Amino acid sequence: MLHEYGMNKKSLLWQLPFLALLVIGTIYVIRQQHDMPYQNDKGFIFGTVYNITYQHDKDLKGEIEKVLNQVDASLSPFNKNSIITKVNNNESVKLNDMFIDVFSLAKTISTETHGAFDITVAPLVNAWGFGFKHDITPTAEVIDSLRQLIGFDKVKLVKGKVVKTDPRITLDGSAIAKGYGCDVVARLLRSYDIKNYMIEIGGEVVTCGMSPKRLPWKIGVTKPTEDTLNTNQELQTVLNVTDKAMATSGNYRNFYYKNGKRYAHTIDPKTGYPIQHNILSATVLAPSCAMADAYATSFMVLGLKESQKILEAHPELMAYFIYADEKDGSNAVWYSPSMKGKIIE
Repeated sequence: MLHEYGMNKKSLLWQLPFLALLVIGTIYVIRQQHDMPYQNDKGFIFGTVYNITYQHDKDLKGEIEKVLNQVDASLSPFNKNSIITKVNNNESVKLNDMFIDVFSLAKTISTETHGAFDITVAPLVNAWGFGFKHDITPTAEVIDSLRQLIGFDKVKLVKGKVVKTDPRITLDGSAIAKGYGCDVVARLLRSYDIKNYMIEIGGEVVTCGMSPKRLPWKIGVTKPTEDTLNTNQELQTVLNVTDKAMATSGNYRNFYYKNGKRYAHTIDPKTGYPIQHNILSATVLAPSCAMADAYATSFMVLGLKESQKILEAHPELMAYFIYADEKDGSNAVWYSPSMKGKIIE
């Protein structure tokens, strides 16, 4: 017994230097993390502004803009030389991984939402005056005609090419590209082993780790008001979105009046008309920002009850809805039960 005790004591003495080194190393890493500065890069992409904060000893703005421009060159219908523009113009073009990733995800979400999300809806969006072309308010005949060109089942990937049932079909990734851009930047930052960051592009957000205040990232959800100039920043709530992706879709800032009638910017692909549901704002938390972006748009099309059914089938999603109460028209809130722990105020 004495011999065994002596051996254990000797073994423990040998381990002490290693334990000391481990403690010192841990303190060094923590101190280094505290001392390392946070970078803040701002710019313009996809027709909107971006704001990216990350903890690193070097400014990576050049590399960030490089990958964002790659997304733009793949998915922007406003870029005359982009892959999606060439697909829309029926030109021969080699599809890259970014285009294929987004096309495939869009296909999946279109199926899951029974067609509420549809990147072939562009002709209707343009006809109503919300796209990259501005026409007069469409007639019922025009809408019926355009609906023949709408439907994700009318396009598919075959041997690396987009095949359409009608050459007039066009694609628009605007309701998913900003979220995908956030994901691409997050991937870049992770490749540098960056643990703390917040990426925001036009209101779509991806976060990881801690903010410069060494606290979880907090993102506000704006109270929906008719504010086309985006001057009202009154918050409805604040969410803890650390290690999550978040996207918000709403009709309260993007609409127009004509002949006394209010037209929302979200078009229902099935009817061809702007949606008339009571949801004013849909905020979605998801594993990826592209997914959050697409589902937020889908929920605006589906309305509250149908959106709740989708959420029940997808526990990986969380949603926060602001809607107009049917009884008195006042704003009301519904959110996923799993969202409760994310609501700060």
